[in-house]
Amino acid sequence: MNFIFDLDGTICFKGKPVTRDIIDTLKEMEDNGHQVIFASARPIRDLLPVIDEHFHSTKLIGGNGSLISSNGKVILARAFSPVQLTAMKNLIEIFSAAYLIDGEWNYAYTGDPEHPIKSNLDPKNLAEEVLLEDLGQVVKILILHSADQEKIASEAEKLGLRVHRHHGEDIVDISPPGIDKWSAIQELGIKEKEYIAFGNDANDIEMFRHAKYGVMIGDHKELAAYAQRAIPLDEVCEQTIIDCLNELNDEKTSMAFT
Repeated sequence: MNFIFDLDGTICFKGKPVTRDIIDTLKEMEDNGHQVIFASARPIRDLLPVIDEHFHSTKLIGGNGSLISSNGKVILARAFSPVQLTAMKNLIEIFSAAYLIDGEWNYAYTGDPEHPIKSNLDPKNLAEEVLLEDLGQVVKILILHSADQEKIASEAEKLGLRVHRHHGEDIVDISPPGIDKWSAIQELGIKEKEYIAFGNDANDIEMFRHAKYGVMIGDHKELAAYAQRAIPLDEVCEQTIIDCLNELNDEKTSMAFT
């Protein structure tokens, strides 16, 4: 079975790497014949530092589906068209927006140096911070602050772009049209109901919608509608996740999902 994991708030927390106990459990699942895939809002550049090096050459989905890496190389990048990017630049100017904008590897950043996003941004210095005009292809836009976050989100939607609102952090997450984790999963040749998904937020909804089984970490009202199991985000959350993985890794349980 294919197991697809979101990262932040799902199997790693507060910007820290996935713990050794969870990593070891995932390796045991691989040994049992399962395929482990990570699907994150992070670009591939920022996904690598929070997973064990063992998994760097596996299939990785970054940028909410705009990037796919395999065998350590980015093999697919879905970018905004020049017209879409020009329209977003205009909105950024109109609403005096601060942003993190990702290319295939490098990035442009105008946010507060103390913003929590900044602490997770390229911690291993794998990329370069450049000016937006020097970035080339753009695959993902995070609006960190603006004169009107809801207005900039609604205007981006009018452009046909894929928008996720992270209300808890007051961040607007914008991707090219038709881009989400499910679209990337299909690019990997995985069909509907051929995987088990773990996630925690709105950007996991499409991934859950098409999964054989969905495990939600924490409590997200919209995502809960597509989850078959919920794990509370409490002091024993990590152990509960490991117990869940061991249960799903069990041969008899696995047979139920094939």
